[in-house]
Amino acid sequence: MKNIKYISIVALLLTTTAVLAGNEDAMMDKPSFSASQSMTISAVVEVIDLESRVVTVRKPDGEALTITVSDEARNLDQVEVGDVLTAEYTESVSIEVLANDGMEAGAAEATAMARTKKGEMPGFAAMDASVVTATVEEINLETNTFKLKGPDGTVNEYVARNPANLKRAAVGDLVVITITEAVAITVEAQPTE
Repeated sequence: MKNIKYISIVALLLTTTAVLAGNEDAMMDKPSFSASQSMTISAVVEVIDLESRVVTVRKPDGEALTITVSDEARNLDQVEVGDVLTAEYTESVSIEVLANDGMEAGAAEATAMARTKKGEMPGFAAMDASVVTATVEEINLETNTFKLKGPDGTVNEYVARNPANLKRAAVGDLVVITITEAVAITVEAQPTE
């Protein structure tokens, strides 16, 4: 099911930017696309209940958030009212069309996590990366469509919004989709006045 999700994301992105192409100009680069977005949120700790592990923080816009901190989070006892919690989230997507040298469609995932050592201020970082490859099954320049075969063998047809890019790939090429999500949470002692 995850593979279908990634192929759908790719199809949407490909049809809006750099889609697939024919092999008319071998010197042209294959289409590619990448985008990322990041968000950082800071909040001041207002209430801590160490027994229930419930923490209430207030964002700069005045919104209060109540969070139940899991038992896996170390060093909650180091946090005090007034400390600043910062959460950073980054998501990136890259799509590349590559000449196929005998590879087949496939999918893989990798996850990494780290947390601060015992006795330090709480902190956590995690990253999840997924790579899905699909094979270009068909390119139709007259109808501005292309078909991709995903790792599960399903073939779906898509309409290219940029028909010129259809000339920059060939049937049999691989479309490699990489989606990365990363989050980091840190707590800093309250600023001294």
